[in-house]
Amino acid sequence: MTGCRHQFVHELESTADHIADASRADLQVLLRRAALLLRNVGGISLDPRTDDALTSLAAEIGTARPDLVETIVGEWLVANSYLPVPHAVDEESTVDGNG
Repeated sequence: MTGCRHQFVHELESTADHIADASRADLQVLLRRAALLLRNVGGISLDPRTDDALTSLAAEIGTARPDLVETIVGEWLVANSYLPVPHAVDEESTVDGNG
């Protein structure tokens, strides 16, 4: 679990322990953050460094982290011949370069 997630889990537990002291607005923010985290759960556990790198890269290129992971894995599978190349070049296609 990344540090940010760990801190958020602690915040949720602490708020649950002191629910009477929490304002409606604070509860609303916590619930929205929890929903966002749950929506982005990818089902795989990664090394924290890898997880942080993926999160940073996704933010940098403006894509959702699950979409980035899907693209990376898909391209790796194609590059290593585990999946077929998605766009076969036919004889009528124009190709730049020396042939």
